[in-house]
Amino acid sequence: MVNFTYYTPTKIVFGADTENQVSELIKEFKGQKVLIHYGQQSVVKSGLLNNVKENLKENNIDFELLGGVVANPLLSKVKEGIALTKAKNIDFVLALGGGSVIDSAKAIAVGAITNDKVEDLIGKKDINQSLPVGAILTIAAAGSEMSATSVITNDQTLLKRSFSGDAMRPVFAILNPQLTYTLPNYQSACGAADIIMHTVERYFTNAATLDLTDQIAAVLVKNVIKHTKTILKHPNDYKARAELMWSGSLSHNDLTSARSNRGDWAVHQLGHELSAKYNLAHGASLTAIWSTWATYAAPCNQERFLKFAKEVMEVETTDKSDKEVISQGISKLNNFFKEIGLPTSLKDLKVNISDQDIDDMTIKASRYHSFKPGNILLLEESDIKNIYMLANT
Repeated sequence: MVNFTYYTPTKIVFGADTENQVSELIKEFKGQKVLIHYGQQSVVKSGLLNNVKENLKENNIDFELLGGVVANPLLSKVKEGIALTKAKNIDFVLALGGGSVIDSAKAIAVGAITNDKVEDLIGKKDINQSLPVGAILTIAAAGSEMSATSVITNDQTLLKRSFSGDAMRPVFAILNPQLTYTLPNYQSACGAADIIMHTVERYFTNAATLDLTDQIAAVLVKNVIKHTKTILKHPNDYKARAELMWSGSLSHNDLTSARSNRGDWAVHQLGHELSAKYNLAHGASLTAIWSTWATYAAPCNQERFLKFAKEVMEVETTDKSDKEVISQGISKLNNFFKEIGLPTSLKDLKVNISDQDIDDMTIKASRYHSFKPGNILLLEESDIKNIYMLANT
């Protein structure tokens, strides 16, 4: 039996120059005093921040600014935003950026209307109150613009953890592919990997699935592979950028979770510990683990991995054993990650990872002996350590 609930309330405004509609959208959702939340200097250099400020001024919308979000957004910045939001009576949070900025904005919006410490909310999956959040997306990657989740790194403990709830879904997201033209190729590649892995993590489940959902996932992965190759050669190709941007949103709005289980997510769990410890780009932390996890877990559900190889990666099956087809399916995705310049092992990360580091990440990935990541294979701590060790050889 395939049972699921599908809920995606975010209003999407897609296309060239759509950021000019930001004030209209804020007013639609009753915003009067806005916190504009952003990252480092990219939105300043591109002129996006100034354009948004002028747009709000022309429409008599008051605002405050809070920049400084980094990749793997920090709890300390969230707390700063919560304090500012409460002090200035902010009633709407607007994120200018990618997944890190949007995740930080979501956490601020939740923390601003509760007396609980925000760190005590992290880990919960039933958040039901938040200030409204809007987003102007500047990188196709995390899909946070339509998701119910925020991932925050505690800069004291270096634990990277999520919390979620339908109240955390942005009320609107503006997607203008032109805003991604100036991204460095490495960031575009990491974003593509994140999109693929959001889809692949959902694909790998022991639960019953719908053929339609599996086919949507397969087309999405193939679409990202095709258009990422174009983007890395032609960064200003509007069609390719549009394809990647919309793929990112659909990969993480639960469209590819329309099955009786939401997926595996072990690669994300292990990758989170890598990115928190070594401050890695999220996409790179996933590609460094993917093939090792897949090879390790494949014997536990060969039927699913075989379907992945045939239908998603389009492996030719003539005169090949099932084991060979599965192996080639894993390798084919891994080779794409290599082709676009991403790491495919811990060695490729060019950081010094000691046995003690692996022990530390293993404990954290198991949430201090209380959690087994995965669905295809529930990972014991020994499995987590083995995967890290194998990826580091």
